[in-house]
Amino acid sequence: MADSTNAADAARINRVARYAAALFPYLLISLAVLSWAGNWVLGRGMRNEIGPVAMGFWRWTLALALILPFCWSELRTKWPVVRRHWWQLTLLGILGAVVFNTMVYVGLQYTETTNSALFNSIVPIYIVVLSWLFLGERISLRQGIGITLSVLGVLIIVTRGNPLSLLEASFNVGEIWIVVAMLLWAIYTILLRWRPRELSAIAFLGAMLLLSLPTLLPFYGWELYQRGTFQLSASTVGTLVYYATVPSAIAYLMWNRGVAQVGPTRAGHMSHLLPVFTVILAVVFLDERLYPFHYLGAACVFLGIGLTTWQPE
Repeated sequence: MADSTNAADAARINRVARYAAALFPYLLISLAVLSWAGNWVLGRGMRNEIGPVAMGFWRWTLALALILPFCWSELRTKWPVVRRHWWQLTLLGILGAVVFNTMVYVGLQYTETTNSALFNSIVPIYIVVLSWLFLGERISLRQGIGITLSVLGVLIIVTRGNPLSLLEASFNVGEIWIVVAMLLWAIYTILLRWRPRELSAIAFLGAMLLLSLPTLLPFYGWELYQRGTFQLSASTVGTLVYYATVPSAIAYLMWNRGVAQVGPTRAGHMSHLLPVFTVILAVVFLDERLYPFHYLGAACVFLGIGLTTWQPE
């Protein structure tokens, strides 16, 4: 009897451990998306204090300075790997970091954060279409229903419970910037499957930034000429410190690890959490109120993510 009880307990523990291991990459991706929600809120809130290219340039410059001491030894040892894959690393850095985020900051100069969050829901659609076109992947009926529910949830949140109001919406220049930026992020997520496996996560991020950051220099020079530099203050310094740590080094390491384990398509569906997290942050930090459509939209988003990511045994 004791042996059978012990065997049952061991089987139960193994099941819990298996489920925890399966959920862990989704937790990493969710935390990364939460970090980026804070990034979007700050990008909109600080648009008058810091120029969009300055935001992108100093965010990644400081992030690189932060992580370089931890990966410099590996980069020196594996420099032949970096040299052999320099073009992939540069492209990934442009698509998924320096240019992508700068385009988001430019878009946030002209449109509100919640409007921008709507267009983040395009990412899974981009990923599914691109994966179908170039990788031959197929989408199941269950995943299609999940994507539809998630998109509906996003629409409910950003249209205050009236998705039909989108028929009257018009695009402004900021929304166009955001839509193009989301395409870059979708391509980055797909291309992560071809990242150099010889590099650790932190060395991979360091190599990407080293090679792609120079592409921002001419744009930063143009912005300095147009609007000058920003003033150092508690708010601007605090913003840049947050940018360099939480949504940059920490979130990208979590995202890259999660994508490596669950694949780009399922990770892309998790981006629907961004508008949900954005609303929560607005309530906490901007004293905005929650209405019934927020709860309904969030329920649709989470149900949709469950349908698209759940794998029956």
